[in-house]
Amino acid sequence: MQIKEITDKTIWEGFLLGCSEKTFLHSWNWGEFEQKRNHHIWRFGFFDASELVGVAFAVKISARRGTFLLMPHGPVLADAALRSLDKKQEALQLLLRKLSEIGEQEKAAFLRISPLWERTEENKKLFQNQGFREASMHADYTYEASWKLNLTIPEAELLKNMRKTTRYLIGQTSRNEDISVEISDNEKDIERYDELNQEIATRQQFVPFSKEYIKNEFEVFAKDRETLWIFGTYKGKLAAGALIIFWSGIAFYHQAASRREFAKLSLPYLLQWEAIKEAKKRGCTVYDLWGYVNPKEFPSHPWAGPTLFKMGFGGESHLYIKTQDFPLSWKYWITNTFERIRKIKRGL
Repeated sequence: MQIKEITDKTIWEGFLLGCSEKTFLHSWNWGEFEQKRNHHIWRFGFFDASELVGVAFAVKISARRGTFLLMPHGPVLADAALRSLDKKQEALQLLLRKLSEIGEQEKAAFLRISPLWERTEENKKLFQNQGFREASMHADYTYEASWKLNLTIPEAELLKNMRKTTRYLIGQTSRNEDISVEISDNEKDIERYDELNQEIATRQQFVPFSKEYIKNEFEVFAKDRETLWIFGTYKGKLAAGALIIFWSGIAFYHQAASRREFAKLSLPYLLQWEAIKEAKKRGCTVYDLWGYVNPKEFPSHPWAGPTLFKMGFGGESHLYIKTQDFPLSWKYWITNTFERIRKIKRGL
């Protein structure tokens, strides 16, 4: 097996189309997004003889807590390679060697990888044997577990598989004549979404993604008609909104916000259902609700409430190996300490 740079979008996207475990964080357009943020990126392919069996996207992150190389939801391997311990080990060894070289050149303190590899003892040992250690926090803007919905079944069956309350609230909001749903591909609607985003951030006291961040995210995927805004209004007043990404046969519920004054209307349920129906129209086979934590096991976790909302639509959890770090210098331990403290403060 060899690792080589890939510079052709068609080759990259064509390979990912045939992979089961993937998210748009490893798409070609996400690399374009990172470049718009003035981040240095790398795209590599794993070649077994002449056959492409995996891809790996990395980005240099320079933050207060240190400089590191991040691989969000990667490397991504072909389904057959992902089932082979030998192939995974060989790819990981090649990747570690390449990223260590780049990390030294870029003066990075560590490597951080969040692969969508099943959370098994075999996979855990695979990383441990290469010198990786479990990160103190999950990688920025990624997940280590998600709730997903199979879209290959009819709409009637999707509704039947929902929690009774969820199905009732969708019906109730859809029959309310004062409620309307708007689907838009207009980049100027970032203004409307940011209005909602800033309000919920103030209410829940967290630092949201910036307006520029979401605008850039929308723009890079809009070029390939891979994203939409979905807004809900009540008597003409903006009440809720979401940004949905449609990529490589999967729809992702990635950004969402709503106004507190309209909470009793349960508009997010209707927006979610409209997004699911749109995903089916586009031929998506999976709806990824982005991020999951077991609410019974971790009832006080900040994601417990949102997870209960997602679970109401049916589907199942997918658990992946925890984010992995590979220290490159003593500075890594400063970052590690900082992140552990931050994790405690956030109640994670």
